[in-house]
Amino acid sequence: MDAAEVLILGGGLAGLAAALDLAGRGHRVVVVERKQYPFHRVCGEYVSHEVQPYLRRLGADPAPLGPASISWFRLSSPAGRTLDSPLDMGGFGVSRYRLDEHLYRLALARGVGFVLPATVAEVTFDAAADRHRVTLADGRCLTARLVLGTYGKRSALDRQLGRAFFGQRSPYVGIKHHLRLPGFARDVIALHNFRDGYAGISAIEEDKLCFCYLTTRDNLRRSGSVAALEGEVLAQNPHLADILGSAERLYAQPEVINEISFAPKLPVEQHLLMVGDAAGLITPLCGNGMAMALHGAALVAPLASEFLQGLLARPALEAAYAQAWRRQFGTRLRVGRAVQGLFGGPILSELVVGALRHWPAAVRTLMRQTHGTAFA
Repeated sequence: MDAAEVLILGGGLAGLAAALDLAGRGHRVVVVERKQYPFHRVCGEYVSHEVQPYLRRLGADPAPLGPASISWFRLSSPAGRTLDSPLDMGGFGVSRYRLDEHLYRLALARGVGFVLPATVAEVTFDAAADRHRVTLADGRCLTARLVLGTYGKRSALDRQLGRAFFGQRSPYVGIKHHLRLPGFARDVIALHNFRDGYAGISAIEEDKLCFCYLTTRDNLRRSGSVAALEGEVLAQNPHLADILGSAERLYAQPEVINEISFAPKLPVEQHLLMVGDAAGLITPLCGNGMAMALHGAALVAPLASEFLQGLLARPALEAAYAQAWRRQFGTRLRVGRAVQGLFGGPILSELVVGALRHWPAAVRTLMRQTHGTAFA
């Protein structure tokens, strides 16, 4: 493998899109990923249409994957009261298993190098040489002029970098199933509240559904198991009871991720440019994390390319990226954290859903605050 100009640490949406973008600009890119494609991720698997022009520019239109077309939003309170609202922009549903594999194959075909499965143990920066050194768990070392951190919500690398949020325990746990449920409306993404959590369900490719929920470690501990949590807590919402009682589960065990943190993060850490969830995680109820990951790649790639061509010094690169990232995502993340506080508690959730049922304009305003506009 030729020496890389750019090392990308993490082969999710942000990393794969950035790799495609930078390779298309003529740069030598290597992606380090700890798993072998294809694989599942804990993710809501809904993407707003704001990403479509960018994916087409990358030559990565998801249409061949057969995504579901989604144009309506449904919200229910823990007791089952509902409101429906059109999605102004709409979106599509596709599994990360399929979408990540699709982008990976395209990147391979365009000359992107991959080191996988591989775990990053340490990243250091040599100021004298103006280069990064990445040490893998198996002892191999890689060097590059620029490193992008696209490794998702949480990694041991965050500890090595001394990132502030990593020292704060997070109470949140994410759990995902793929289901088959005949009769489910394939143009709807639904968000169903329950005690100390909420669950999203929407169609993906073929006749499958993604069912993904966020709750707390304490909620899971009190129940004793995922199955008990779903039967005793989620099922108190009648809509979730119907789903859980009728759906066919398509894999034996759900995907689970712990310590999901919505605390603010920095987009630049020790000269690494953070992209996607590594830079900041929007609350899942806002349903836009996948679009933000792709948009982050679109922000970082042209600036990284200018740096690699010698048109932008490293301090200017880092300042420009941090400014662009905060301008694009700062408000979305703040609104997401505020909205998160309105749901999960049975009383407050009932009040909020009850009020929003009579105030549809507020629902659409909140959605606009957590979604962007089309970008290329």
